[in-house]
Amino acid sequence: MKILPNAAVWVMLAAMFTVSDNERGQRLDRFLQTQMPERSRAFLQKLIEEGQATVNGQPSKASYKVRAGDVVSVEVPPPRPLDNQPEAIPLNVLYEDEDLIVVNKAAGMVVHPAAGNYEHTLVNALLHHCRGGLSGIGGVERPGIVHRLDKGTSGCIVVAKNDTAHCSLVEQFKARKIHKVYRALCWGTFVRPIGRIETDIGRSARDRQKMSARVARGRAALSEYRVLKQLTAFALVEVTPHTGRTHQIRVHMAHIGHPLVGDAVYGRARAAEIAVDRPMLHAYKLGFTHPRTGDWLEFEAPVPEDMANLCKS
Repeated sequence: MKILPNAAVWVMLAAMFTVSDNERGQRLDRFLQTQMPERSRAFLQKLIEEGQATVNGQPSKASYKVRAGDVVSVEVPPPRPLDNQPEAIPLNVLYEDEDLIVVNKAAGMVVHPAAGNYEHTLVNALLHHCRGGLSGIGGVERPGIVHRLDKGTSGCIVVAKNDTAHCSLVEQFKARKIHKVYRALCWGTFVRPIGRIETDIGRSARDRQKMSARVARGRAALSEYRVLKQLTAFALVEVTPHTGRTHQIRVHMAHIGHPLVGDAVYGRARAAEIAVDRPMLHAYKLGFTHPRTGDWLEFEAPVPEDMANLCKS
């Protein structure tokens, strides 16, 4: 990615990508999302529609299938002034400096504003906590956000305070240099206490709101797990995802017959057996290289009370 030199930071970002043999055949919007994972697909589709993303210098459509050697250029306008309002919501801060902040996100908190959740999000809380000092690359809705956790998932999340930190963290996620470890409660008795799950994951053909490991053309996904504690009906499992697909852990554990406790989407058959209001998934550990110092940082967030209590049963 190249940022055009300019006296004012983020007046305009220009990026140029060349399609490789392995990337040919992808839709233009999907190709751009793999190159710019900090951007939503809807945002990139809008850029394409407005002519700010071109192929070989010519306007194109989001559905265009890229070819090897195609040069895709993107111009991203500077973010609009923030519409989101700061909210004095308490945060469990694990670490903070001038470049970034690491938070232990509570289960039930949405990361960034979106349809149906324009208030009481992590972004609203961070705007108050950081006095508006967040990276602008994520745009109006996602200032500082370089990755996300589902609403029901608790645990470690890192947020960028400036554009330099944002770009560094995004590149680390893209290069799979971020270390992530999750704790999950999974149904059933595990025959294999240690395992590796490697599948493609893509949008389900039957239900477009769900992801599936049984798709003809998905994206490669790899997770490793080990059982920490086997209980009568379920187990406490540590899961290390080596890729970052949507709902990856939930899909993978359901795929091997051990859906997450409380997961009404991927473990519907057993969802009513225990009265919990979320999938029992927690981002336990997060490690990365500090964008400014180059030091390796690693953080842990204790398993939340709802999961800990179930482990005592």
